[in-house]
Amino acid sequence: MLKKIITLFCLLLTVLTYAQVGGESTYQFLNLITSPRQAALGGKVLTNVDYDVTQALYNPATINVEMDNQLALNYTSYLGAISYGSAAYAYTVDRRTQTFHAGITYIDYGTFDGYDESGQETGSFTGKETALSIGYALQLGYSDFYFGSNLKIITSALEQYGSFGAAIDIGLLYINEDIDFHAALAVRNLGTQITTYAGLNEKLPFEVDFGMSQSLENVPLRWHLTLENLQEWPIARPNPSRTINDLSGNQTDEKIGFLGQIMRHTIVGAEIFPERGFNIRFGYNFRRAEELRIIDQRNFSGLSAGFSLKMNKMRFSYTHMKYSSAANANFVGLQIDLQ
Repeated sequence: MLKKIITLFCLLLTVLTYAQVGGESTYQFLNLITSPRQAALGGKVLTNVDYDVTQALYNPATINVEMDNQLALNYTSYLGAISYGSAAYAYTVDRRTQTFHAGITYIDYGTFDGYDESGQETGSFTGKETALSIGYALQLGYSDFYFGSNLKIITSALEQYGSFGAAIDIGLLYINEDIDFHAALAVRNLGTQITTYAGLNEKLPFEVDFGMSQSLENVPLRWHLTLENLQEWPIARPNPSRTINDLSGNQTDEKIGFLGQIMRHTIVGAEIFPERGFNIRFGYNFRRAEELRIIDQRNFSGLSAGFSLKMNKMRFSYTHMKYSSAANANFVGLQIDLQ
């Protein structure tokens, strides 16, 4: 069974791996950060296998019995008055069939004033997108590997245009309980538009991510390392604003070397007291830091920090994420144990 799953992953990566990042596909909200915990650890974490029911929205292989009857509600006050959030719930039928997971992710772009080509007002309009998901995971025989999948139904309404689509996420997880080490691979947004906005079929934001994490033996800390957007190489592009002009009028574009390309795929994070009622989280996203960096000015882009506090059957989480000197984002979440 394990060999068949790995073979399936290799075939999917061979057939579907192509360059695709922001602005080159539709339904971009599908790859937004889903929770304060994700945000605090740098933005993308695949390996948390515990109570965090929101984790399964990003990697369905992490669905487990500890999520049973857990309800999570998350909200983000995003950039440019955009708001988005997520909700997730899991239920264990029995130990044989394990746990089923359901989730929703939405984004509200706000209200806009409409004008025609002559500048006449046409009234206000809105833009909203939503994805509903159902997921399930299973252990591969008696091995240390787990396989999971999410089925997602996607709706989008942008002004007078609407679209409907479907996609699946596939996750593979390895757990070594002896050293408390996790490794995971997630292939996200394999799907298509069923109905288009205006007759043009667009690609979905396909993404391949790989992550590792481990709890230290004598220190109450769990480190996280994620390699994102592995479907594309190179991922970095020269920034036109960093072009150098010499006295002769010659221009030299920004040079991005091999190490720079690798770092732009890298996210690191750490969680202090990960199994306690109160924990602190930090993260650093190298790609966000470099793309939003301002020359000759320190603005701490790419950094994120947050905490969570458990109170009886509720756990509150908060994260502050730094984007630039002009814009930041705050993430809040509440997880409720319904048992």
